[in-house]
Amino acid sequence: MSVSTKQLWCVALLLSTDLLNNLADLSIRDNALDHLRELTGATLYRHSELEARVAELEGELAALKLVYNATTDIDKPAHNAQISSISRQSSTFNVAQDPLVLCVIDGDRLLFDPSLIERGYQGGRQAAQDFTQAIAKELLEQNLTGFERLSFWVTIFLNKRAVFNSLRDDGAPTPEQFEAFLLGFGQASPRFLVVDAGPGRDSTEAKVKEYIKTYIRFPQTLRLFFGGIDEAYLAMYDALDKEDLVQKLVLMEPPSDSFPVIHRMSARTTRFDGLFMTEKVTPWLARRPGPLLGISEASSGVVTNGGLISPQSESQGSMYATPPPNGSSEYLKPIDPTKPLHKQNPPPCNEHYLMTCSKGPNCKYSHDWFLSSEQLEVLARNAKKAPCNYLKNGENRSQSAYAVLLDGMHPPIALQQTVEVA
Repeated sequence: MSVSTKQLWCVALLLSTDLLNNLADLSIRDNALDHLRELTGATLYRHSELEARVAELEGELAALKLVYNATTDIDKPAHNAQISSISRQSSTFNVAQDPLVLCVIDGDRLLFDPSLIERGYQGGRQAAQDFTQAIAKELLEQNLTGFERLSFWVTIFLNKRAVFNSLRDDGAPTPEQFEAFLLGFGQASPRFLVVDAGPGRDSTEAKVKEYIKTYIRFPQTLRLFFGGIDEAYLAMYDALDKEDLVQKLVLMEPPSDSFPVIHRMSARTTRFDGLFMTEKVTPWLARRPGPLLGISEASSGVVTNGGLISPQSESQGSMYATPPPNGSSEYLKPIDPTKPLHKQNPPPCNEHYLMTCSKGPNCKYSHDWFLSSEQLEVLARNAKKAPCNYLKNGENRSQSAYAVLLDGMHPPIALQQTVEVA
């Protein structure tokens, strides 16, 4: 069978089309292979770069490890010593540090009742005793009785000259009575301080603020009682409130509701009726701010046993060498230094000098000896050896300041006989 020319041309056309298609596929494949080779080359180059960088970093890390290990070996003994020291301090605090109960009074704004001040030295000691009992009762009401001992401090800051002028304008005490009262209060305990802040309306306020802002932050501060608050202390109170420190603060309510905003404060408040003046003290408004007769410059500063003495003050020994001249009826006799306290005639009354005597004028022991702070400490140590009369007689717990202190308070008026029990 013969093939026509037309058929041959059709076959040739088909063959040429297939050839062209195959050539196009080869071109695409070649392009893809070229692109793949380029990517592979770039990847291998980047990989080699990264390997070199890793090797460099590993070398640097090894060098740093060597330096760190060498430094650690050098510092480790000092570090361990520091940790050991901190641990010892923490252990010492937990075991040996007595919680602090602090009281600070702005004497320019809050002062003890004039009837106590007019009693001079004995009034000062009585004020110290009554104040201690009031604080003990307040701690009992707050259920703060789970401590073996509490360290109790009282500090009064005042502008002594201005305060006396203010009291004198109201017909209150003589200079001798005022001086003797402050002396009696300060000598009631080594931890009772009466500090003359000096002239200036803000001098007392500044010292009280710094006292509170410093000591309220101490971890061992259990409570800080503050007497004399008014508008001048609002900014300080707000700052303490923001730091959640006011839970340690107890505000002694001012007399006659002279500062009503105190009732809107979150801090706990307390009132000691009959102990402080019923009117607010305003020494900077005294009508006769003249010289303070009978109160010399030499005695300004600190009127206390255990406080700091200002450059203008007498030495501490000279301030307390003789009893205050409170008049013949209140004159205190000096102790015979050749005899121990229990062999004085008659011996000093423990209850009278360490708290309050329940026997009054019928007591067979003396209330008329002048005792220094050292002699009070000796009296307290001797009293520890005798049983507490309040507990021995079975008096009600809520009515006995001794029992209150037995529940945990370590009082400054040397009442260790009721709390330091084995």
